[in-house]
Amino acid sequence: MSTPHHILIVDDDPEIRTLLGRYLKEQGYRVSMAADRRECQAAIIDTNPDLIVLDVMLPDGSGLDICRAMHDRRPAIPIILLTALKEDVDRIIGLELGADDYLGKPFNPRELLARIKAVLRRYERDEPMTTSASVFLFEDFEADPELRRVTQTTTDEVIDLTGAEFDLLIVFLERPGRLMSRDQLLDLTQGRGRDPFDRSIDVLMSRLRRKLKESDGVQLFKTVRNGGYQLVVPVKTQVIER
Repeated sequence: MSTPHHILIVDDDPEIRTLLGRYLKEQGYRVSMAADRRECQAAIIDTNPDLIVLDVMLPDGSGLDICRAMHDRRPAIPIILLTALKEDVDRIIGLELGADDYLGKPFNPRELLARIKAVLRRYERDEPMTTSASVFLFEDFEADPELRRVTQTTTDEVIDLTGAEFDLLIVFLERPGRLMSRDQLLDLTQGRGRDPFDRSIDVLMSRLRRKLKESDGVQLFKTVRNGGYQLVVPVKTQVIER
């Protein structure tokens, strides 16, 4: 029997911590809780959580600072940000700093549970060992879904992508040449439909293009007005031995 995933809840509101902690435990998760940035940093070291539910506003600092530090030092731990509904700027900055998803307050715990499950599926640590694997080759890049790594083949440079950016890239690599709407991309990467104010796909696309060094001379993606995005370079798959 597999060990339950461990969720760290970071929020200065004791009622939210208690309610979420009880609900997630009822759903079969192990739960730790922290009220501020200091307790969060200690809990990460002590418990090594599988996922962090992180409030943006904390009494001793910003959750965005934690997000930035986590992306630099512990990128393997995914983060779901909790933000007030009017904090759209914080949501966008959080995604740019490496958060995997966000949820506006007030929220339904069932929706948070769905987000947690979707993010954990992308970060599943208990995949079976294999002797061979397929990688994607496009332009001068190699994307390895098993290692979750993108390398520029001409320089051997590893491209630093967040989990959300990598998942978005894989969606395109699995569907080369296909026009993908924002609704489809959100559903395939985050398991949710798009609301009129959700700009997360646009933010992720902008970061992905920048990190893959797309320029006027090298176009990887095409933006179709009122349509979505399309990967416009050939894609090959190659089986490699581990």
